[in-house]
Amino acid sequence: MKKAGSLPAFFFRPGTRDEVDLDAARAHSVRSRMRALAKTAMAASVGNSVDEKFESADQLASLTRRSDWPGIAQLAGHLFALVLTTLLVSASAGRWWLPLALLVHGIVLVFLFAPLHESLHRTAFRSRWINSVVAWLCGAVLMLPPKYFRAFHFTHHRYTQDPARDPELAYPKPTAWPAYLWTVSGVPYWWERMTTLVQNAMGRVTAAFVGAAARSGIVREARVLLGVYGVIAIAALLAESAAPLLYWLVPALLGQPFLRMYLLAEHTGCPLVGDMLVNTRTTLTNPIMRRLAWNMPFHTAHHVHPGVPFHRLPELHRRIRDGVRFEANGYWRVQRALMRGFGSGV
Repeated sequence: MKKAGSLPAFFFRPGTRDEVDLDAARAHSVRSRMRALAKTAMAASVGNSVDEKFESADQLASLTRRSDWPGIAQLAGHLFALVLTTLLVSASAGRWWLPLALLVHGIVLVFLFAPLHESLHRTAFRSRWINSVVAWLCGAVLMLPPKYFRAFHFTHHRYTQDPARDPELAYPKPTAWPAYLWTVSGVPYWWERMTTLVQNAMGRVTAAFVGAAARSGIVREARVLLGVYGVIAIAALLAESAAPLLYWLVPALLGQPFLRMYLLAEHTGCPLVGDMLVNTRTTLTNPIMRRLAWNMPFHTAHHVHPGVPFHRLPELHRRIRDGVRFEANGYWRVQRALMRGFGSGV
């Protein structure tokens, strides 16, 4: 006769000691695996320095502990900023400073990319359903469907700065003024988003980073998203309302160049090597920018350990900072350094 502990969980009556003991054992096992995985992941990226930076595996694993409340507070702050900029745009209607109001609103709007990114990693919140909802809503605003972008982004993490396999390197980084201005304009981004979304909705999912098992979900996702956009367009036409243009599309177009410059700073100019401490740039910036970007300016720390939630990245950065190869003082300095490197390409 088998021991109770060897039977599947559904053989136990709810609330029995056997079930409680089994749950406790499973919880202990999960915690142990998390500690081991955290130490292994960090060791793979920073080598022997893991023992120097952390007193114990438990201390390292504690950085990966997730919670709903920091993410909820962060998201509430971002949404509050969006409410304020929306009111600013509304109050600026017919005024000469309306373009400036649209730009400010657009910057806050396009940086919904940050909660989208964190939710795809499922580190923004402990609850998986909150991550899924936030990722879907933010992805809809940016025309960046979460299932598709998760496949893209996780492949980027797996093969960072590998010219043959990193999808971020599918298009060359700008090395001359014309290419830089074209990239920063956001036009290539919007064109790629529209064409890929339509192709996916038609069932033509051809990206190499999308596995066969994920394709049907990506097709459904694209079709739902196009349907949502269609409903918004029809509703706006019937109501003779310019609200989608005024509060969403035009601001998103104006704000996108700032997101492009922010994203260019993450890896552009870093070596094409596998070492996360070398192939990724951390950018030191002001508290407002760090908050708007959900601490992603600590990008080296994020690549060294993607499982660390955004609110613990400053601590991880402090611990690994000595080994970080590329650290810039501000995003404008990164852009100026890129421009200086254009040389004869002007």
